[in-house]
Amino acid sequence: MSACTFFGHRDAPQNIYNSIYCSIKDLIDKQNIDTFYVGNNGNFDNMAKKALRELQLLYPNIKINIVLAYIPTRKSGNEDFSDTIYPDNLENVPKKFAISARNNWMLNKSDYALTYITHPYGGAAKFAETAKKKNKCVINLYSDKQTTGG
Repeated sequence: MSACTFFGHRDAPQNIYNSIYCSIKDLIDKQNIDTFYVGNNGNFDNMAKKALRELQLLYPNIKINIVLAYIPTRKSGNEDFSDTIYPDNLENVPKKFAISARNNWMLNKSDYALTYITHPYGGAAKFAETAKKKNKCVINLYSDKQTTGG
């Protein structure tokens, strides 16, 4: 089985939700992906988590890993941390580099990267390029292209 991670702009528009859902479903059905690593920063990550949780009702065998960049602090006491992972040694990374370190960790565990990249700068674009360089299969929902690095 294979794994997939997600990289997209934190201000991704809500109207791409169906594309995220359908793309994840295709990855499960056609590529036998059963493990997903998703961050928790921004709209793209939130839509990916929502789609994964809905699809888990249809595919109870898939594993959702919400990968944290920072150690959570409990505020209201009703947050759900059941699907979260905090990578080893991330606590030693300076806070301003934590998201990049977390993204590298997720990418190293994955074969696929589902992305929403509208411009060639910023963190999401950087990690999509890194994924290609590491010969991961990259699917950009903005351009609807599937590319593999090389």
